[in-house]
Amino acid sequence: MDDSSDLYDTIDWLLKNVPNNNGNAGIWGISYPGFFTSASIIDSHPALKAASPQAPMTDLFMGDDAYHGGAFMLNANFGFYSSFKPQENPQLPAKTPVPFDYGTKDGYEFYLKAGPLSSLAKYLEGKSALWDDQVKHDTYDEYWKARNLAPHMKNIHCAVLTVGGWFDAEDLQGPFSTFHAIDKNNSGIFNALVVGPWVHGGWYRYDGDHLGRVEFSSNTGDYYRKNILFPFFEQYLKGNGDAKLPKAYVFETGTNVWKRYSAWPPKEAEARTLYFQANGGLGFDPPASDSPAFDEYVSDPAKPVPFVNYAAISVPQEYMLSDQRFADSRTDVLVYETPVLQEDVTIAGPVSPRLFVSTTGTDSDWDVKLIDVYPTDYPDSKFDEPKPEDKNKPRTDVPPPSVTMGGYQQLVRGEPFRGKFRHSFEKPEPFTPGKVDEINFTMQDVNHTFRRGHRIMVQIQSSWFPLTDRNPQTFVNIPDAQPADFVKATERVYHAKGQASGIVVGVLPSPGVAEEHK
Repeated sequence: MDDSSDLYDTIDWLLKNVPNNNGNAGIWGISYPGFFTSASIIDSHPALKAASPQAPMTDLFMGDDAYHGGAFMLNANFGFYSSFKPQENPQLPAKTPVPFDYGTKDGYEFYLKAGPLSSLAKYLEGKSALWDDQVKHDTYDEYWKARNLAPHMKNIHCAVLTVGGWFDAEDLQGPFSTFHAIDKNNSGIFNALVVGPWVHGGWYRYDGDHLGRVEFSSNTGDYYRKNILFPFFEQYLKGNGDAKLPKAYVFETGTNVWKRYSAWPPKEAEARTLYFQANGGLGFDPPASDSPAFDEYVSDPAKPVPFVNYAAISVPQEYMLSDQRFADSRTDVLVYETPVLQEDVTIAGPVSPRLFVSTTGTDSDWDVKLIDVYPTDYPDSKFDEPKPEDKNKPRTDVPPPSVTMGGYQQLVRGEPFRGKFRHSFEKPEPFTPGKVDEINFTMQDVNHTFRRGHRIMVQIQSSWFPLTDRNPQTFVNIPDAQPADFVKATERVYHAKGQASGIVVGVLPSPGVAEEHK
């Protein structure tokens, strides 16, 4: 099967066999069909005029479904492969699908009791080949490189509109990888990027007015469908006017407006570092003291940091902006926070941690979370307000507590990084216990404004469970790790002059320089 030549042949057949066509063809798809769309436009047919890869899975190891920062996306992958199993013979779907029985409603409990990764295959009824492939290829080897579509995005002759969501828990990286690869290898075509405040495929099936208790102030899905996607296909398939689409049409969270840019990341974004400081401080000024300074915590694989503060079997779509207050009180999470902002701070583009660390183990994860802390007087969510018809009814019992939005810690972007890959994703290396090492990696892009009166926070931890698998904190082949390999480790993050940890972000000038659309 070859998507590119298959589509070429399909378009040839359609042009010859479907009457009353205008000679122009288009294609679009979401997720794996987004991958099919990307693959189909390589060496594209002359009649193919418009394509829209949406949430296109691009490189499964480098930030899409399987691995993030070298850490295995445990919960999502086991949840998928526990039902997506090979069949011995073609067969019809079951009339009544039987979901996998976790024996609990709490994924944290299930995966912790299950033990190391090597113990999970036994739950898959002897049909674990697909799962085994994902688990056992835990470095960036030829298995993954052969499946990375980005280097092959060449000889494209149609207009391309790549679409993604800021809160896509599955394929957030794919749209950026695809967009940049097309830009690099294909000059002279229209190639644009659209990113909205959406979950995986949310622009197609949802309003996009809110996610959890975080609101976006409008029906962003409808706006996109009417003002971006439809005009794009109308222009390139029917020649109906000019859609007037920019290079990058992105939604800015925090202010809840659409922004138009001539490049992505925006040319106006200035790279600046948010430095970790003593006593949990965070700011754009580097540490002034020459004396050694660090913060430390003990990471225990037997008690990993959860990724949500409620019981969930699957990966809740809400987790990518969920409240992090439950984590900042843990002793195995470091917290750095700015003073109250006196003016808006807008960051756009990738977020790149630059850490100086040490560990008493020989391997460790370094999970970094960028967080927007709401003011203490921030109004509570409309979703917790009583229904109008219930306001005058006498209370018959004690209601559950609502979520107080004052002080809400909204996750803006969070990513794991497996420390043994600090020099290479192909050839992992152990840490020398106690030795200070530098870790540089890049998290996915954001376009977010921290409003005046808010604070910027960064949390650092060494587990994020069961979103990712547990690092034993000993340098072993993790897919084969045994219970005895999992040990406590003392982790240090340094913030001294010469060892100044922080995160590099692209800061836009204020006031904004881009056109806004409510």
